[in-house]
Amino acid sequence: MALTDEAIVRIKEMIVSGQLRPGDRLPREADLAETLGLSRNSLREAVKALSLMNVLDVRQGDGTYVTSLDPELLLDALTFVVDFHRDESVLEFLRVRRILEPAAAAMAALRVSPDEVRLMQEVIDASLATDAPEDVLQLDIEFHRLVGGACGNSVLASLIEGLSAPTNRARVWRGRTEPGARERTAHEHQAVLDALAGAEPDLAHAAMVTHVAGVENWLRSVR
Repeated sequence: MALTDEAIVRIKEMIVSGQLRPGDRLPREADLAETLGLSRNSLREAVKALSLMNVLDVRQGDGTYVTSLDPELLLDALTFVVDFHRDESVLEFLRVRRILEPAAAAMAALRVSPDEVRLMQEVIDASLATDAPEDVLQLDIEFHRLVGGACGNSVLASLIEGLSAPTNRARVWRGRTEPGARERTAHEHQAVLDALAGAEPDLAHAAMVTHVAGVENWLRSVR
C-alpha cells in the first residue's frame, strides 16, 4: 500500500472509530504524522485527497476539520465521477435508476406530506405548460428530486439525484424526437403522484418502474 493510501486509511479509521467526529479539528500536522507513524508529506497528500472527497475541510490559517459527513456532501464525489460517463453507459444508469427510484417512491407513499404533494403537482402542471425540452427536463429532474426527498432516506435521495445527470441528454433527445413525449412523461408522473397522495406504496413502486423503464425501452429502441 502506498504511503499516501495508508495515511488515508489511518485517518478514516480515526473517524470511523470516533477518535475524530464531525466538526472536529485535526491535530497539528507534525503531531498527527508522528502519531500515525507517517511522513508529513504523505499525511499532507492524504489530507488533500480527503478534502476532495469532502471528508475533510482545509481552512487556510485555521486548520483542518472533519466535515459534517452528511450523505449529500459525501456523495458529491459520486456525482463528479458520474458526469464523466459517456453515452454508451446511459442504459446502465437507467437500470440502476429502475432499481432505486421505485423503492424511493414506495417509501415516499408512506410519509409524503401534503405540501410535498402540492409541490409535485405544481411541477407536473408546469411541465404541461411549456414546449421547451430543456425546461421540461428541469421540471422532470425536479419531480424526481422531490420524490427522492419525500422518501425520508437522505442517502437514497442523494444517490438518485447523483445518478440523474448521465440520463439527461437521452431525456432531452426523447423530448425532441418522440411525439407526445412531454404528455406521456407528465401522465406517468401523475400516476406516481396519485399513488403517493393515496398512500399506496405498491402502486407508487409500479408507477415509477413503468416511468423509468419507458425511457430505458425508448432509448434501447433507437440505438
